[in-house]
Amino acid sequence: MSKVRTGFRWRPQLPAATALAAVTAVLLLVDPAAAIVPQAAAPATVPADLGRLADEQASVVEVILADSAELDALVATGVDLDHHVTHTGDGIVVHAVVTGNEVATLTRAGFTFGRVLHTPADAAQRVAEREATIAAHLAENREYAAAADFSARSTVSDVRIIRADYYTSGDTQVLSVEAKWAQGQTDSSPLTVERDSGPGTEIGSGGTQTISRFVDAGVYLYHRGAAEVTSRPAYVRITSPSGDVAVAKVNEWLPVPDQNPEGPGYMKDFVASYLTPTELYDRIRALSAQYPKISEIVELPYRTNGYRRKAQAVLGTANDSRIGVDSLAWGHHGGNDITVELADPGVADAPLTVTVTGTQVHVDLATDGSGTVTSTAAQVVAALNAQAGTLLTAYTYRGSAGTGTVAPVARTALSDGLAAPASVSRDPHPVYAIRIGKHRDGSRLGVLAYAQEHAREWVPPLVTIETAERLLRNYAHDRRTRDLVDNLDIWIAPSVNPDGGHYSFYDFNSQRKNMTNHCAPATGGDFLGRNSWGVDNNRNYSEYSLFDGYAGASTSCTSGTYAGPSELSEPENRNVDWLAARPNVRFSMNLHSSGNYFMWSPGAYATPGRISAPRPTLAEESLFWGASSRILTAIKRHRNLAVTPARTGPIADVLYSAAGNSGDMLWYKYGIYAWNFEVGTSFQPAWSEAHAETMEFSNGLVELLRVARDFDTDRKRPTSSLSVTASATPGMVDVTFSTSEPAAVFYTLDRSRPTYASPLYGSAGIREGGETLTVPVGTTVHWFSVDAAGNVEKNYKPDGRGNNHNKQKVTLPKR
Repeated sequence: MSKVRTGFRWRPQLPAATALAAVTAVLLLVDPAAAIVPQAAAPATVPADLGRLADEQASVVEVILADSAELDALVATGVDLDHHVTHTGDGIVVHAVVTGNEVATLTRAGFTFGRVLHTPADAAQRVAEREATIAAHLAENREYAAAADFSARSTVSDVRIIRADYYTSGDTQVLSVEAKWAQGQTDSSPLTVERDSGPGTEIGSGGTQTISRFVDAGVYLYHRGAAEVTSRPAYVRITSPSGDVAVAKVNEWLPVPDQNPEGPGYMKDFVASYLTPTELYDRIRALSAQYPKISEIVELPYRTNGYRRKAQAVLGTANDSRIGVDSLAWGHHGGNDITVELADPGVADAPLTVTVTGTQVHVDLATDGSGTVTSTAAQVVAALNAQAGTLLTAYTYRGSAGTGTVAPVARTALSDGLAAPASVSRDPHPVYAIRIGKHRDGSRLGVLAYAQEHAREWVPPLVTIETAERLLRNYAHDRRTRDLVDNLDIWIAPSVNPDGGHYSFYDFNSQRKNMTNHCAPATGGDFLGRNSWGVDNNRNYSEYSLFDGYAGASTSCTSGTYAGPSELSEPENRNVDWLAARPNVRFSMNLHSSGNYFMWSPGAYATPGRISAPRPTLAEESLFWGASSRILTAIKRHRNLAVTPARTGPIADVLYSAAGNSGDMLWYKYGIYAWNFEVGTSFQPAWSEAHAETMEFSNGLVELLRVARDFDTDRKRPTSSLSVTASATPGMVDVTFSTSEPAAVFYTLDRSRPTYASPLYGSAGIREGGETLTVPVGTTVHWFSVDAAGNVEKNYKPDGRGNNHNKQKVTLPKR
């Protein structure tokens, strides 16, 4: 069981929110007709096509379950599940990421499969789409540079103003300019914008401002920037470094303010394609370099084990005669240069011999008197280890005794199987976060956002990048953004699992875990098992984990939910623990996909009996729900799609048990209000959908920052009331409390003065409101309420001597 704590106590010393919506508020925001529901892939294949799934290539396939017990049984197998769990009238439909072999195994175990929803071909299409998008931008840059032809002194200017917008935000006047420069792909120079001070005035009379390059995935898109002005200009002019000039008229943007909390002129939409972990880190480094006064790059203390593998091969076909071979060196350090050949010497009574020439290993197999090969796999393994042990290690396949006779194998090159370009480092990889805030010294309330615990989830990192861009680029001219950056300490880690992320982009799109191989040769550590290695980073944390007896993680090194050899065994997880340990961090968002869920703790339960990790108090649960209402409303604002109430709530309630997940560690170990986005309906949707999801969930992440800011500035004291109804028991009445905001209620029934040690008003049950207290008629109830900031109702001093708490004698209500 958990080693941290077994219950909750309201913590009045923590900073708190202003009045948040009541627990039911989130239920009111969703129009069922507009709710997001899982969408089948188009075209969807029929179950008959399951037999065509590749043995070792993973696809997303429906599993049809009868009930929750069968869901728990499926989770217990360690199968790699997507986050879709849909309750239907006939049972439950979940999405599993499975190979053809796994489908066969699970079918034999009694599980039923439905449609194939996503295949490796779909992922390849996403990668091709990304490459085409990048190529199109590069081509546009080349065409524009050629058209400008400034070397030939063409009349075409090498700089073009795309937009020049004037707008007001409160009392602030702002000019936003976007322009394209022919040399922007290769030259990082900013551009200077001159402006007039109104109609009929000289350009330059209104001052100047600079605009900077916007580069996405290494591709220059345009220059942009905004600055405050003292009057509305009529025209702007840009003179490029090469001397060419562009002039444009200034337009008024949103002349009538709307009710959008972002305000007029708020800049967004900063992502143009999927980004690999390398590109994500490059992006935040460029942002920090541009805004050094309000941001910095922090290298987290633990480097990953690296996007690297030993070079390997499996020789032979029949299991008892197969041989596994691994290089001692990493593939990129020479292992990929090794070759192994198993040859028939072509003569009778030949001995088994191994010859090593440089990195070439040649094996002449033993023969009998008739010239027939007699060497067994076990014998060849022993000979290779004895004679070529400085280059490689050999073993029989998957624990086989190796009694089968080995067949000759042509010269075979060992390979690490990694296809990423050389620009992707093979060394242990640093993990980076961008820290945003005017005061980055721990003196301000901290908020943490982190993504890509699961490698194949390509949209969540974009949400973090989009949010960082919005915070930094709107700081100078948007009052509400400036309030967040000036008063919060914001940590954004776009990819906590860069090794797995690179592997998903370049090698195996369905990769969920990191790349650390904890498998031995007998348990799938050979070349054919390479797509199943790794630790599920969202099962390796320290609270309510597999190691504490909780369900939803696996001890199998090839399982999609492998928890690792021990809690926090992985550097990726130790980095998240380090981030969460910042003493000022009180809010966090862990970004995942897919399923359109919005969740918090508890995230795990033990079986049998479904014994849950401790539930939040009623007051804490109310704060989770109330803040969620705000965040989900902001998400819905983008395109009127909603996360449904059924997919909002504690992880263990709306999804399944996930022992050792990061949200539980942040909540139970550090007291952080920790949420989990499950973005969209697919790991790697088509770009148009990925872009829309990025925009709407970035809305939600920014709103979380606003929730945190309101929490930090809450000085309003809560109020509470007591309601009395007749009880079914003669001489008794039923009592409930209500509060003006998420707040704890401490009460006594013996006329004593209530303190923090008094009973705490609790919940009636999962996803329910407050409990009902049944007390004798005539009981005098004493109580007070306190919010998370420590604001106590009526300024009552629970640990003092005052008596200005609430008191009420309960009587039978009049009919």
